[in-house]
Amino acid sequence: MNADREMNTMKNIFGTVDNTYNEIREKSLLQWLEEMEQHPDVAVRGGVKLAREYVDYLKEEIKSLEEENELKLQYLKKLKEKSKRVE
Repeated sequence: MNADREMNTMKNIFGTVDNTYNEIREKSLLQWLEEMEQHPDVAVRGGVKLAREYVDYLKEEIKSLEEENELKLQYLKKLKEKSKRVE
């Protein structure tokens, strides 16, 4: 939770978020999955496809939640502006 706050603060200060750590994690995961595709056990190889699909699903879910969050933030800003005008 604290890391999220720090990221939001950095985003507000600099206008962008440094995703280097997340990119390294993702590349590491993809590399590991590529290695597991060569595994002699069929169950492991089959699990790679499932894992890739799940990662894609999670990325889409994150994107959807970020868009929803942005809409809520815009709505709250409008409400705040309206309440200031009423006072």
